[in-house]
Amino acid sequence: MEPEAGIHLPVLPDEVVFLLRPRTRGWVVDGTVGMGGHAELLLERGGAGVRLLGIDRDLEALAEARRRLSRFGERVVLRHASFRYLDGVAREAGVDAAGSVLLDLGVSSHQLATPERGFSFLAEAPLDMRFDRSGGETAAQLLARLPEAELARILFEYGGEPRARRIACEITARRRRRPLQGTGDLVAAVKAAVPRRAWPQGRHVATRTFQALRMAVNEEVEALTEALPRAAGLLAPGGRLGVISFHSGEDRIVKRAFLALARGPYTVLEPSPLTPCHEERRMNPRCRSAKLRVLERVGGPHGTR
Repeated sequence: MEPEAGIHLPVLPDEVVFLLRPRTRGWVVDGTVGMGGHAELLLERGGAGVRLLGIDRDLEALAEARRRLSRFGERVVLRHASFRYLDGVAREAGVDAAGSVLLDLGVSSHQLATPERGFSFLAEAPLDMRFDRSGGETAAQLLARLPEAELARILFEYGGEPRARRIACEITARRRRRPLQGTGDLVAAVKAAVPRRAWPQGRHVATRTFQALRMAVNEEVEALTEALPRAAGLLAPGGRLGVISFHSGEDRIVKRAFLALARGPYTVLEPSPLTPCHEERRMNPRCRSAKLRVLERVGGPHGTR
């Protein structure tokens, strides 16, 4: 049975629960708690002494997580923040060390299915794309000020868009006439820049552009790069950090960071990332590109092994 549109299914649920195995007591930190899917599973499988700190930039997602996890009572602490500052948020919440830390870098089905968020190219909406709508620059504002060369770089590096220069040129030409304010404006620019014969099969022609802009608006690369060593540093001996990425750029950052950390009191559990099985991909097509990497702290405090 296919999930209903807008229903968010946690990705790689069995793998996350098995590898991040909640202990009989202690803290689990979900740095991207979202709507609480992974958090709920980790709390269910953990003992009564397991507590969870959930962090997210999206206030709407936090409200849903609070409802979903309410049955766990005081075992759950939720905070509105970016995982970029995960270690500081954790210590302010009284978490000195964690048995496991999870970062799921995907966009939720709820975010994609809410037109006014501007994440999707399938509905006309303002070009927002912010995870945290309480502040910061929108995608429309970013498109209005970025130099053409910088826009092309973002489209290529964050989205892997092979026609990044042509799309950036088209966007800058159009914004001279009028600002790009809606998702339809951006889709039209991409379609005009990419010849019809070059449109990818099985994927919307604007997919990579929307992905790249979302990452730029939310500073996702910078946040991930800063968060990984901080999250690893929060682990107790024997604790594990799991990161679920959804495209090659993110996975490359995680892989390199884990290899660098493995020179110290950490080890990478799997040489290759875990990916969804056929049945999960069938039930949840949005998970098809997911990759899970896990790092374990094998040493004691102060970097000793």
